Amino acid sequence: MQKWYQIFHKNTGLSPYVWVVFYILPFYFIFRSSTIYHIVLGTIMIIVFFSCYVLSFVSKGWIVYFWTSIQIMISIIMAIVFSYVYFSLFLAFFIGTMKSKAGFITLYCIHLVTTIVTINYGLVTQNPVYFDQLPFIIISVIAVILIPVTTFNRNRSEQLQGQLEDAHKRISELVKLEERQRIARDLHDTLGQKLSLIGLKSDLAGKLISKNPAQAQIEINDVRQTARIALKEVREIVTQMRGTRLVEEIFRIKQILKAAEIELILEGDPKIVNTSLINENVLSMCLKESVTNIIKHSNATLCLISIEPSPSDLVIKVGDNGIGIPKECLVLLGNGLRGMKERLEFVNGCMEIVSDHGTTIVIKVPNAIIPPEREVRI
Repeated sequence: MQKWYQIFHKNTGLSPYVWVVFYILPFYFIFRSSTIYHIVLGTIMIIVFFSCYVLSFVSKGWIVYFWTSIQIMISIIMAIVFSYVYFSLFLAFFIGTMKSKAGFITLYCIHLVTTIVTINYGLVTQNPVYFDQLPFIIISVIAVILIPVTTFNRNRSEQLQGQLEDAHKRISELVKLEERQRIARDLHDTLGQKLSLIGLKSDLAGKLISKNPAQAQIEINDVRQTARIALKEVREIVTQMRGTRLVEEIFRIKQILKAAEIELILEGDPKIVNTSLINENVLSMCLKESVTNIIKHSNATLCLISIEPSPSDLVIKVGDNGIGIPKECLVLLGNGLRGMKERLEFVNGCMEIVSDHGTTIVIKVPNAIIPPEREVRI
């Protein structure tokens, strides 16, 4: 059996049902009139207003401005004849949904001026309804000023967030494509040349084995040495494929921050030499998560990444000039920060968060000098 509260849509909640009050309210002002002519005229204007209101949302192009102009005229007539000024709230919300900045500014100014002039006219003519509802009228004027700007900025923010996510996906696909091409080039350059050389020398050794056994033995030794070199290079390629290098992650971060219009300041060399591949891979994932948090939550305009290597450990600091993290949120870490902490603990690393005029995350992992690879024997 459906619960009573499940009639409300999860995405909208009570919002549409609260607006029903505003749909019914204009009829109260109309039926206060003493003449049938005013009642019929008011009812027609209400029906036309809401019809134009719906058409404004579903239409595109210049016709949107036509429907909006009709709504503004009906709002002025209703305010003067029936003392009903609350149609301006519907217009304020719709104007905030305009995608064109020029159209938004034009309609916002026209609507604001006409609303203020109409209310002033009612006050100057000493309309008693205006004085009885003066607090609500003042609230309506404030709403007419704030609702369009708030709605427009929220829609633009959501649009930019969507564009940023699309750009992130495109960048990821391009990076994958570039990585595939790089692997193909490396395999071609490594195996293609070496296998061709092995084939030529094997044929040559086969021809010399009966005529010049000593020279054939030399060619066979060259084949063996070439095979060892090829095997070593293939293993190096496979090792590089197992994790993300810090240089590669910094390259992606530059592109993502550029798309988010956040300035990046990089201090230090991302080409590290004394850190194991697994530690470097963990650092890359933590760095990626830190930058993602900056883009989504910080409202920052600047990101500073500092790479500080030392003989014993490697420290990376990721800071921003955003709104920071509240103290109560530092105790209850989100999934992303908790995941970073767990990854770092796995490699004996640690993480520290400093929130003061922005947020700085200090990531530290121990250095491990990588021993030279032993010669691979076949």
